[in-house]
Amino acid sequence: MTTTMTNACRWTQWLSVLVLCSVLAGCTHAVTREHHTTLALDEGRNTWLGEQAYQALAEQTEPDGFALLANGQEAFAARVGLIRQAQRELNIQTYLLGEGQTTRLILSQLLNAAEEGVRVRLLVDDFGAVGQGDRLAALASHPSIHVRVYNPLAVGRGHMTTRVLASVVNPAKQHRRMHNKLWVADNSVAIVGGRNLGDEYFDANDSRNFADLDFTTIGEVVPELSRSFDMYWNHGLAQPIERYHQVADNAWLTLKTELEEWLDDNADSQYFSELRRQPRESLPWETLHWGEGLAMWDTPGKLSSATPEWRETLLGDLTEGIELNERLVIISAYFVPTEWGVKNLIELADRGVAVEIITNSLESTDAAVVHGAYAPWRETLLAHGIALYELRPEQEAGPDEDMRVPGASASALHIKALSFDDQLFVGSFNADPRSIYWNTEIGVLARSDTLLQAFNDLVAVGQEPALSYRIELTPEGELNWHLERDGAMDVLTTEPGGFWRHFNAWLSHTLKLERWL
Repeated sequence: MTTTMTNACRWTQWLSVLVLCSVLAGCTHAVTREHHTTLALDEGRNTWLGEQAYQALAEQTEPDGFALLANGQEAFAARVGLIRQAQRELNIQTYLLGEGQTTRLILSQLLNAAEEGVRVRLLVDDFGAVGQGDRLAALASHPSIHVRVYNPLAVGRGHMTTRVLASVVNPAKQHRRMHNKLWVADNSVAIVGGRNLGDEYFDANDSRNFADLDFTTIGEVVPELSRSFDMYWNHGLAQPIERYHQVADNAWLTLKTELEEWLDDNADSQYFSELRRQPRESLPWETLHWGEGLAMWDTPGKLSSATPEWRETLLGDLTEGIELNERLVIISAYFVPTEWGVKNLIELADRGVAVEIITNSLESTDAAVVHGAYAPWRETLLAHGIALYELRPEQEAGPDEDMRVPGASASALHIKALSFDDQLFVGSFNADPRSIYWNTEIGVLARSDTLLQAFNDLVAVGQEPALSYRIELTPEGELNWHLERDGAMDVLTTEPGGFWRHFNAWLSHTLKLERWL
């Protein structure tokens, strides 16, 4: 009897192992991986977008034009517009491919563009595409659409739980992310900034939306951004989705039908109705600010190498040659200054540079563990005159919608922007160790007086007490949170936020997770 039970127990254990292996099991299929390069400049010039960009640039002496995309719906309309207006090529790079109405519309529009002869290249971080493999493979079954995943794992691809289990074998590798966000149409117009693909980035989520920021840009900086895309696309870490997910040769037809049926059923939604008001020929900018831009990005091999020295990263490139004498503004969804960063910020403040920081409050952040690595530094920063603002999850109504997130019961900051005196950097880079050491990032450093003024206007909106807490240090060394509520100023003496948020922040600080965040 005992032997029988022992054997049964062993069989149960083996069965459990087999089930786990079947869940995690993955295999790669023989797929030709072609080397692609971006559309040549003269070919891009002969497209509609290329002609529009050329005409705008011909009237200027500066090499680049920039427009800020702060409103989520406008940012989405600009992207859809580029898909519809592109005639030769679309290159899209994103960390996250979310689910929702905006993603469905974009995928449907990409299929339409491909049917009209546009070559589409979509590069997604593999971790940000968990559970999306079959749909992406169906998209890639179209002859004119190519989809690659960056830093892929062959196993555990169907669900986040199995992906995490599969990552245990090599956690350091899977801790790294391709965090870049970039759109380029016909090598003539580009969008670079903080937005992934997902409803919450475009004010289309009913419960939670992000305040975010992009550049739309034309000029000499665009082919440089295209060059960065080619470097990532052709790097060994970028693999065709078909190597991990097999679908029928015509799977894109089924996907196209499913997307069109869903869009027809939801065509009368308020979001889509407002989107349809934009004419097809509308350019992805209303006003261009003229100046000079420098495209900056981490090398794509950063994810496969040892932890880099910070001077060898985008941060090193960004700070090289920068002289700060007047004002530094940091807007970062995840702000983890570290001891080294605090030392540098204090030195700037002590020699008279105005340092202003806008980040998420404990209430608004989607990562309380990150807040736990930032919060203990607040007293030190404030004691040296550094201004701290934390975005509130609930926001008072106001006349300016640029940083206010409408249509949702909660909002959070997702902007990544830095201004250095007369220069402005907008991209995917957060002021935290993850962006420095573990992610690859991209952005554009621009010098333009009118662009900087537009950004400063946006900063002023974000600092309003109806949108953000202003953190103050009392003479007794205690923190206060100043805000506007129902039209009147108010002061909180304890940090707002629920128990679990406070606990996660405390745990993060206690376990000293700072370097990994």
